[in-house]
Amino acid sequence: MSFWISYGLVVLAAVAGSPRWLRVAQREHYLAGSVTRFAARWYRSTPANAALFAAGFIAAVVSARVSVTIVVTAAVVALAPLGLSLSGRTSPLAWTRRMRTVAVVAAVLAAAGWAGTVLGAGHWIGLMVAGVVAMGLPLVVDAALFVTGPWEKFLARRYVAAATEKLRRVKPRVVAITGSYGKTSTKNYVAHLLGARFSVVASPASFNNMAGLSRAVNEKLSLGIDVFIAEMGTYGPGEIAALCGWMVPEVAVITAIGPVHLERMKSEENILACKREITSAAGAVVLNTDDPRLADLAGELEAEGRVVRRAGAGSLPDVSLPEGVSATNAACAVEVARLFGVEEAQIASRLETLPTVPNRRTSYLSEAGFTVIDDTYNSNPAGCRAALALLASSGTPEGAKVVVTPGMVELGSRQFGENAAFAAEAVGAGYRLVVVGRTNRAALLTGAAGTEVVTVATREDAVAWVRANMGEGDAVLYENDLPDHFP
Repeated sequence: MSFWISYGLVVLAAVAGSPRWLRVAQREHYLAGSVTRFAARWYRSTPANAALFAAGFIAAVVSARVSVTIVVTAAVVALAPLGLSLSGRTSPLAWTRRMRTVAVVAAVLAAAGWAGTVLGAGHWIGLMVAGVVAMGLPLVVDAALFVTGPWEKFLARRYVAAATEKLRRVKPRVVAITGSYGKTSTKNYVAHLLGARFSVVASPASFNNMAGLSRAVNEKLSLGIDVFIAEMGTYGPGEIAALCGWMVPEVAVITAIGPVHLERMKSEENILACKREITSAAGAVVLNTDDPRLADLAGELEAEGRVVRRAGAGSLPDVSLPEGVSATNAACAVEVARLFGVEEAQIASRLETLPTVPNRRTSYLSEAGFTVIDDTYNSNPAGCRAALALLASSGTPEGAKVVVTPGMVELGSRQFGENAAFAAEAVGAGYRLVVVGRTNRAALLTGAAGTEVVTVATREDAVAWVRANMGEGDAVLYENDLPDHFP
């Protein structure tokens, strides 16, 4: 096979296969290293995918001497890993300005590496390198993310500058909220309670980093708004401090510390240190002191003479909260409302009508008569326990109870153990387990050892199983739902 035909096959295969890895980059917030991490998960997910990767890589190496083997490499690059779609079932690739930049830079990096090899070592070694690079597209995309990262931060400065100027002109009182979980719920509760007296704007869902919050300010904030509520997330030290540098909170809230994003944060101690940054410039701090770490932090801040409000399930007014509302998150919102001078009668009245977050332990009765608990917004160990407790009181005493889950993710070294413990607790309570996908299948099966477990490929398959096997008086918990860039 001629060199140019062989190389053309590799190029076409890379163009055809690259959208799947670009989509992973976009879903993982353009974090360098994330694409390679997901590629490893996918190629380890099944024996077939592992074999395809080995075949494609070996064929690329051999092509320096036997060019026809590059056909195998091209096929693997275009089609594998099996199960990771190009277009996306739950999260399609969006060709934004940033995505186009990453794609172009990745192409330039790949082409430069190949061209340098051809000039230095000749065409046939160049073909081998082209095949190896094509097999390593995730690495190439990660390299492009690394290269473009500083440029994206530079571009973001003008939006931050505009947001800073708008905050200066509008002068809203800022409430900043962070935590391992409960941020979105607490943000919505605060907005609801403060709405009794003030004109309030809250940052939209997932707009919790520098780019998202500056966009929220620029697009949502206007003259006459009294309060801006900012949900703040972080993947590492300094991020929340940078946000508070231009969006200074009058009140800062930390909802919880838990094993979330441990792949990036490494330990809960690091998580606490990063979340604590939100308190540095705040006039007052609200902490969920049902969390022992935050109770300790409250003591430290009080010793420094800071204004601290301790919140917990026991500090709530004696009212009935809507189903699915977290008592500790509601308690944090109550303390914010008190700091803003909302009257106790207004707080009590509005607590009874707190908005529920969609897909966060919300229940309804299906047409077939079984109860559905939707807790698919996200998942963590504390949330799983609360969801299992809700399942225990759902349906009829005689009815079957089922847990449908892909398990919890981003728990680092604790992920296997936490998922195994969750499965063990579920089956120990007598619930049937339906495992979705392969990401945590081994851990969940380990926890459920000795019981009959249903395994399915997708959530749609799980829903079909539930509809076929459950009836009146039964109850099902859908715990977490992973986008389809997870195996």
